[in-house]
Amino acid sequence: MLSLSGEYCVEGKSPCCLDSETLSQGDKEYDDILELNQFDGLPYSSRFYKLLKERKELPVWRAKDEFMDSLTKGQFVVLSGFAKTGRSSQIPQWCAEFCLSVRFQHGMVVCTQIHPQQAVDLALRVADEMDINIGHEVGYTIPLETCCTSETFLRYCTDDMLLREMMSDPLLERYGVVIVDQAHQRTVATDVLLGLLKEVALQRPELRVVLLSATKPDPKQLNLFTGSALPAIHLEAPEVGEVAYSSTGDSYFCSALRLVLEIHRSKEPGDVVVFLVTMQEIDLAHGILCHEKRGLPPGLGELLPIAVHPDQPGSLPTFGEEAGQTRRVFLTSSPNEDFFWASSSINFVIDAGVEKRFVYNPRIRTNSVIIQPISSGQSECRKQLAGPTGKCFRLYPKERQLPAKIRPRIVESDITSTVLFLKRMEIAGLGHCHFIDRPDPGGLMQALEELDYLAALDNDGNLSEMGIIMSEFPLEPQMAKTVLASCEFDCVNEVVIIAAMLTAPSCFTVPAVELKPEAAQCLMKFQHPEGDHFTLINIFKAFKQCQQDEYCDEEKWCQDFFFSHSALLTADALRTELTDTLRRIELPVSAPAFGCRGNTVNIKRALLAGFFMQVARDVDGSGNYFILTHKHVAQIHPMSGYGAKSPKLGLPEWVLFHQHTFSEDNCLRTVTHITPEEFVQMTPQYFFYNLPSSESKDLLQNILSRGASQNEESKRSSSEEPQDDRTSDRCVVQ
Repeated sequence: MLSLSGEYCVEGKSPCCLDSETLSQGDKEYDDILELNQFDGLPYSSRFYKLLKERKELPVWRAKDEFMDSLTKGQFVVLSGFAKTGRSSQIPQWCAEFCLSVRFQHGMVVCTQIHPQQAVDLALRVADEMDINIGHEVGYTIPLETCCTSETFLRYCTDDMLLREMMSDPLLERYGVVIVDQAHQRTVATDVLLGLLKEVALQRPELRVVLLSATKPDPKQLNLFTGSALPAIHLEAPEVGEVAYSSTGDSYFCSALRLVLEIHRSKEPGDVVVFLVTMQEIDLAHGILCHEKRGLPPGLGELLPIAVHPDQPGSLPTFGEEAGQTRRVFLTSSPNEDFFWASSSINFVIDAGVEKRFVYNPRIRTNSVIIQPISSGQSECRKQLAGPTGKCFRLYPKERQLPAKIRPRIVESDITSTVLFLKRMEIAGLGHCHFIDRPDPGGLMQALEELDYLAALDNDGNLSEMGIIMSEFPLEPQMAKTVLASCEFDCVNEVVIIAAMLTAPSCFTVPAVELKPEAAQCLMKFQHPEGDHFTLINIFKAFKQCQQDEYCDEEKWCQDFFFSHSALLTADALRTELTDTLRRIELPVSAPAFGCRGNTVNIKRALLAGFFMQVARDVDGSGNYFILTHKHVAQIHPMSGYGAKSPKLGLPEWVLFHQHTFSEDNCLRTVTHITPEEFVQMTPQYFFYNLPSSESKDLLQNILSRGASQNEESKRSSSEEPQDDRTSDRCVVQ
């Protein structure tokens, strides 16, 4: 008989304990005891039973009955447990069993993750444990990649992808259970998803919502669904073997590397995870350890440093290599604690105890970088990775008071994209988002103002037709507006490349110090005299040309020119998706025309249509750029074609920039030369008049007034047929 957990029993015996006497009772009885997979009807493989034995040893297994009972009786279930408790792999399987018990009449199961790689890794692991095929019964959906079919009943996806799915299915009617994992990280997408799920649950009483967290949930998260404290299942994890605190006065960076080498020399088995702070530290530590391992005695075995970036994780190496042969050192940072959920080889954790966070300042429209202590919950998550026999080295005093919770990202992020999405949800009939923590009022007002400038809102504050189309693209609103403007100016092919290159991870790798001059020389081969946006087009086109050349090894080509092969592949896939979206909504896609003068002018007009709020002027001819919107002075980044001060480009007076990094280096990144006349032509008048007073604004006002006067004179001088009003070209896509 099939139980809810998917196990069979024969005369009180489990399938794993059937003896030879039972198996020899005849063909009919053998057919009776042959256990079939409840999800695909095929016999279980021997690997299923091996993995089942491992699964039953996970801490989460002890809470299965309690969880299934809660899922059956209530609409909301909350469970907390650290990465190695099995919450992310087992809970979705049990939810699938629950949905199967009612024949999936309310829908299938979806489980969200923060990082795409985690969604893929978990889907692969769960399909293996369930003894079914990845991409069929179990699948995943991440940006630019979908691996599932109409038969899929358990799907892993990123939280932002599920939000995008809600634009066409606001009540998530395809799903009977929605699992929100890693809720403790408090990302913007996760918080918005939880806020909308409360409204969805009110309209769909049959829907089950499961909240998974590494640490005990914040009371605000519990109160979101019930209005009162909700009983939560908490999985107790075993204590780590040893925890040591730093007592040295050295920096955490030097102490961490010294500890790695000492661990390796000790010959104690196990891999190491080192939690640093910035991407630069991770790359530097990787280079130093690669250099240091050359001088280690060969009898110690190989030391293998592996950089795991928070925003560019890539595929982690397969865990479970033979102990003693290679010691891997994973160099990572927040919020990557859950990347190592499947590892049983990690025995050492080195924790710097601080993290880097970007805090958006709506007044100057840029992020400030803050280095701050991690939360006590994060500290505990990191410690648990070492396991019951491992060691955790905390590079800070034991007396340090860590914050109790992670600060929600929604209160310190640019939420313009979020507001655009929520406005789209209002049209879809899901008008109310129950925020756990409300966004910063200043940030909310700035987001609404920016959407208004971009003509995404109508006079009543609702989405305009332009705003609805902008929300169709997986882009920031300014970039979405730029892509739409390119349809008007017949430069879609080129602008879509720019959008893809700037949305994908950076295509530039960080070379070793001794190779930086060579990398700079390589970059100069692609520099375009009009600016960095055009340089990105050159790089992408050269990459595509290499792809089409059968004699060109594209990976080696990228390595030779210090480009990231994976980033360029991502940009190529994103360009295809953007082009497909344009065709789907029946917007014109112009033919390539890169290189001609008219195309260059049109690309700049399209860029200004979206990024007119990001323009600066060199006020003294020495590279001090005055940003028009908030009177801040910054410099062009050295990696820019202008920042290098090459004789070919020089320093332009007026520039459009893609990004301003305020706290890190106070630099403008991805810069292109424009003229003040182009800026005046493309800028909405109500934005221009709201600019703070400055010498630069006075110069622009004179150009605007002179152009208006010439236009009026031209009208009066025409006695036969009035000429077209050239001012009508301004803001034609607004």
